[in-house]
Amino acid sequence: MTEEISQSTGSNRSVPGWILAAVAVLGVVALVGLVMAHNASTQATDIQQAFDGKVKTIQQDFTTQLTALQQHQAQADAANVGLQSDLSVVTKRLRLTQGDLKKAREEAEAIRTEDQQKIEEVNGSVTTALATKASTDDVKGVDGKVDGVRTDLTGTQNDLKMARSELGTLIARNHEDVEQLRRLGERDYIEFTIDTKNKPQKVGSFVVELHGTNVTKKRYSVALVVDDARIEKKNLPIDEPIFFHQGNDRRPLELVVNTVAKDKVTGYISVPKAAGAQSASSD
Repeated sequence: MTEEISQSTGSNRSVPGWILAAVAVLGVVALVGLVMAHNASTQATDIQQAFDGKVKTIQQDFTTQLTALQQHQAQADAANVGLQSDLSVVTKRLRLTQGDLKKAREEAEAIRTEDQQKIEEVNGSVTTALATKASTDDVKGVDGKVDGVRTDLTGTQNDLKMARSELGTLIARNHEDVEQLRRLGERDYIEFTIDTKNKPQKVGSFVVELHGTNVTKKRYSVALVVDDARIEKKNLPIDEPIFFHQGNDRRPLELVVNTVAKDKVTGYISVPKAAGAQSASSD
């Protein structure tokens, strides 16, 4: 029994030292691994938190930009609606102006055709008279008719040399031109002279108020009252008509200033015959 105990004790004492060292090293390695794992876990947590913060910032920036874009789109849509409305109004006015211009051109063409027909009729009469009558008195009479035709033709040619407005109407530049237009009999003409600034003056059934003149540049500023509506025009050149309408008549009336002086203008208002013989009568 004593010998067995001794042998067991001897066996325990014979464990090599390198085993103990290896065990110690493994313990140290395990400890270092635990520390490194803990550090890696901490770094991963920090990286995850930083990443989450960046994602949140990007989301906030995206939301802000999206809101701004939506507001900009709403403003663009509102502006587009306004532009479409303005375009519709301009289109309607353009159609009206084109219609008036076409009608004025047709009227002018009708005048020229009528004048040409009259000239051809007189020329036919002259030719017939010369062929059937040979006496001196008859020839003198025919010469007189020819002279009359030439005079009428010259007057018509002078009329056609006058400037025309954008609506095709002839524009008188002085009193003599106004008289020629009166002889055509298509419109009434109310001539006026205003020599006081900022004082309304009655011209026919209208009211004209001179605001100022620029003699050097031959320009003027004026206000026109028609059917209780006030029309303001500024810095206009002479011999350029101001178109306006009276009542429900779609044919335009015209105000034209021919000369300007210091606080003084002269000109006329042109009214279509059928549109307002009453308006053309000066009070």
